Amino acid sequence: MGGFFGVAKRTECINELFYGVDYNSHMGTKRAGIATCNNGVFTRSIHNIENSYFRSKFEGDLKDFTGNVGVGVISDTDAQPIIVNCHLGKFAIVTVGRINNIAELEKELLAKGHHFCEHSYDIINPTEMVAALICEGKDYVSGIENVYKRLKGSCSMLLLTEDSIIAARDRLGRTPIIVGKKEGSHALTSETCAFPNLGYEVCYNLGPAEIVEVKADGFHQLKAPGEEMQVCAFLWTYYGYPVCEYEGRNVDEMRYEAGMEMGRNDDQEVDFVSAVPDSGIGMALGYAEGKGVPYRRGIVKYTPTWPRSFTPSTQERRELVARMKLIPNGALLYNKRAIFCDDSIVRGTQLRDNVKDLFDCGAKEVHVRISCPPLIYPCKFINFTASKSDMELITRRVIKDLEGDADKDLDKYATTGSPQYEAMVEKIREQLGLTSLKFSSVETVVKAIGLPKCKVCTHCFDGTSYE
Repeated sequence: MGGFFGVAKRTECINELFYGVDYNSHMGTKRAGIATCNNGVFTRSIHNIENSYFRSKFEGDLKDFTGNVGVGVISDTDAQPIIVNCHLGKFAIVTVGRINNIAELEKELLAKGHHFCEHSYDIINPTEMVAALICEGKDYVSGIENVYKRLKGSCSMLLLTEDSIIAARDRLGRTPIIVGKKEGSHALTSETCAFPNLGYEVCYNLGPAEIVEVKADGFHQLKAPGEEMQVCAFLWTYYGYPVCEYEGRNVDEMRYEAGMEMGRNDDQEVDFVSAVPDSGIGMALGYAEGKGVPYRRGIVKYTPTWPRSFTPSTQERRELVARMKLIPNGALLYNKRAIFCDDSIVRGTQLRDNVKDLFDCGAKEVHVRISCPPLIYPCKFINFTASKSDMELITRRVIKDLEGDADKDLDKYATTGSPQYEAMVEKIREQLGLTSLKFSSVETVVKAIGLPKCKVCTHCFDGTSYE
């Protein structure tokens, strides 16, 4: 995944750019970069953030940046921004997305005389590939349309020119771009949590495939939005920060309503509801109200020193960090029946360890409720999970155990309430050592988001796919 921020001001922009990009830090773990332009001169800095935080890496660089326009990115994939000079002019570019046909595009463009400079592990830098496709256009708009036409996957982007920012949302709107404004300045971001403390108010949401040009005093449309949209449901259920909004729908409000819906329909008798922090909190609060039982903090996250659980480079270390930063509250758990709300179950390893800890603290019963449906299909559009194989998903391993074939009857296993679905959930419950386990349905998630099902990507839950 990833997130970006751009700003155009009447005055120097570097301070707001620095803090605006930092507010996207929950969206990526590998690389970060910023670029500004001052009278045609571009300045850029890129750092590895796998073992550190954005602010600590970039604070020492700020004195080198000047100019009234700038862009920055937190990336889970490639090093960016890329600075390009071509017949369209000079520009810096940041992207969020995934290119599934990058090898095919590389072969095609090399045969036409293109060359690529940015390589890591013998792989073309995806952002450079997007830049190369843009450069084939007669202008920026036709170049970006060339990306939409030829790229398989998704891509939203910000282009920094000498005096403006061109923003282009993914062709199907899988990832968002939101415009904020205040006196003498306009900003763009993936995550609206970047706006409030910098004084911006949301003024516009780009539609799918829409292109706008932003300057300090306003923005104008270069290409109208398309009709089709497939915004990612996982933005609300997991990735988004609680105060963010997408398509006008607040993240924490969505989680709360999804939890309330599940709580109203759950007849399990328990003493209290708790969250697996942090992404389970909004759901747990709604669940407690819907069910009419107290909300207690049966698990607390230790934040002073432990980083995000997906930050470390290896799965073994990610699991260790995920476990070590969550501390069971034994005084509340002893001899109690508790429901724990979490955002998702991907591999299941972390939750299995946490459940053991809860029982070791004296919990009488441990019930788990998940705010999204079982993840049966790996994401192929925006890289929301680091799974390299279908078999990393606990659902697919369970299906293989039940069927002898991890790919058999996936549509039936994805259908809430079917015999196959119930058998899969029971097997997962058994493997995790839970007293009971329930997942939200696709219908509940879509209802809580508040958009028509045809506009929300639920591929990872039910296999539906629009390309």
